[in-house]
Amino acid sequence: MKTNIAFLAAVLVLAGCDNGSESEETVPFPSTYNVPSSDPILIRNATILTGTGERIDGGAIHIVDGRIEAIGAKLKPGRDTLVIEAEGKWVTPGIIDNHSHLGLYPSPGVQPHSDGNEITGPVTAEVWGEHSIWPQDPGFATALAGGVTSMHILPGSANLIGGRGVVVKNLHSRTMQGMKFPGAPHTLKMACGENPKRVYGAGRQSAPMTRMGNVAGYRQAWADAQSYLRKLDNAEAGGGEPPDRNLRLETLAEVLRGNITVHNHCYRADEMAVMLDVAREFGYEVSSFHHATEAYKIADLLAESGTCAAMWADWWGFKLEAFDAIRENVAFVEQAGACAIVHSDSGIGIQRLNQEAAKAMAAGQRAGIDITPETAISWITINPAKSLRIDDQVGSLERGKMADIVIWDGDPFSVYTRAEQVLIDGAIVYDRHDPSRQPVSDFSLGTRDDTGGAP
Repeated sequence: MKTNIAFLAAVLVLAGCDNGSESEETVPFPSTYNVPSSDPILIRNATILTGTGERIDGGAIHIVDGRIEAIGAKLKPGRDTLVIEAEGKWVTPGIIDNHSHLGLYPSPGVQPHSDGNEITGPVTAEVWGEHSIWPQDPGFATALAGGVTSMHILPGSANLIGGRGVVVKNLHSRTMQGMKFPGAPHTLKMACGENPKRVYGAGRQSAPMTRMGNVAGYRQAWADAQSYLRKLDNAEAGGGEPPDRNLRLETLAEVLRGNITVHNHCYRADEMAVMLDVAREFGYEVSSFHHATEAYKIADLLAESGTCAAMWADWWGFKLEAFDAIRENVAFVEQAGACAIVHSDSGIGIQRLNQEAAKAMAAGQRAGIDITPETAISWITINPAKSLRIDDQVGSLERGKMADIVIWDGDPFSVYTRAEQVLIDGAIVYDRHDPSRQPVSDFSLGTRDDTGGAP
């Protein structure tokens, strides 16, 4: 009995889940993220969008020990407090990109850097995207200059089930462990539609070749996971020996236990509805559909299931399942009371997610939907935080939360506005006017004009 219990405890730890009883140091590949040191800071006289639907004109934020101590209209600095005068500027929570491949497909974009798709079988739940992350990717620095403080890094979409995703803080580190968001649960990347049937079909005579083959593949994988989990539960109850450890089924079992969240690449409305049915059949939840170009067609179903839609502002027509995309997609999902997110899926788009949100806001307004900046900021802050289960720590400017903050030189929904300063855990990690606070990876040294190398 002791052996069984020890084995099961090890499975929980090795699955990378946070069940409240294990410390970060006992899981494999643990986060070694260190909160950067910082002095108390008071940002004042700013227009603040809190991410909770509130706007504070002439507002102030007091930061102590890397967390928000107070937020309001008028606050006084304490002793040894750095005061940042922000009159005429806007302050928002740090941007969170819900769908990124930075580090997995880093710059320069060459084949030796292509590490996002494990195309060795339609179900590769055993792989972890973080094991492909190259922390020297210059894209991390350019994303930081765009106000991105956290991101969800996922495997690609070639597989039915492509493996685990990871949430990282956008703080320069020599290792991926040094970027891992402490305590953030792992995610599972799934994909439906054209991608997996194209990769494994298309004359290869291997499954899946059709959308019905896709669905059969998901269902069999989950059925296998249920069987594995029953054996684990039976062993825990003293009913026999536990099964041999299986990394693929281990990940899927942790989804069924609720410890890993599902993020599903899916374009068409009908396929999203089918995937919600698959989730109901096997007892898990879809945290968010990614890309979701037809989310507007089933916005009511998304609201009912509590599933987010992570969308582009205006990507369209690059393949048939993206043909029915509309610019009002994000706004219609918001109007239906569902969780709307604007994501990048791009090393370029991640640098200006505020502008992507602005485009979606403008499209909604043209359609007669009253979308305000107070609402639109949630698409790139608190809503992605909710989908990743880190909204108790980041995503909004509230007392006690991590001080991940962007100070913009104007309205963040203007094409002319840029991030002026970016704070992570209360430390100024980017300053557009201070080259010493513009991180450069080792790889970039000697290759950029501003680092003394060739253009």
